[in-house]
Amino acid sequence: VDHPGAQWLPADPANYRTARRPRSHPIDYVVVHVTQEHFDDAVAVFQNPGRRTSAHYLVRSADGHIGQCVREKDIAWHAGDPGYDDHSIGITHEGWVNSTAWFTEEMYASSAALTAAVCARHAIPLDRTHILGHHEVSSATHTDPGANWDWDHYLELVRMARTKR
Repeated sequence: VDHPGAQWLPADPANYRTARRPRSHPIDYVVVHVTQEHFDDAVAVFQNPGRRTSAHYLVRSADGHIGQCVREKDIAWHAGDPGYDDHSIGITHEGWVNSTAWFTEEMYASSAALTAAVCARHAIPLDRTHILGHHEVSSATHTDPGANWDWDHYLELVRMARTKR
């Protein structure tokens, strides 16, 4: 795994593209997603070769547990836009966009530490220009992470995690 403590939950090779990033494609963004699925169901989606979707990381709501499904050097199909997929790391979160109950403090803290580490590894600025919601990707048809995602709190946690490194 690329992130210490993450559990390796490999996506099916049909759901991502092998690459040699950042040499082949610079990594400029982190894209934040919400699964609209339970953690284990999202893993099953990423492991189903017929689904043609994945993410680099998956964060569980209840305890912030992190699963890694695609290596950071490879290109996960998560943004729905090849230009963003080629140049981003996708972090998806267990839950549903219409319910704040899924956005636990454990999940926010774990995801923020992960995002801070990804940004440090790839020299990505800690700002909303480079840490995006899926809905902000050009040509996006999704609404995640949704209006209930607390961006101010999340970015504060990301910046705090970065200073602890």
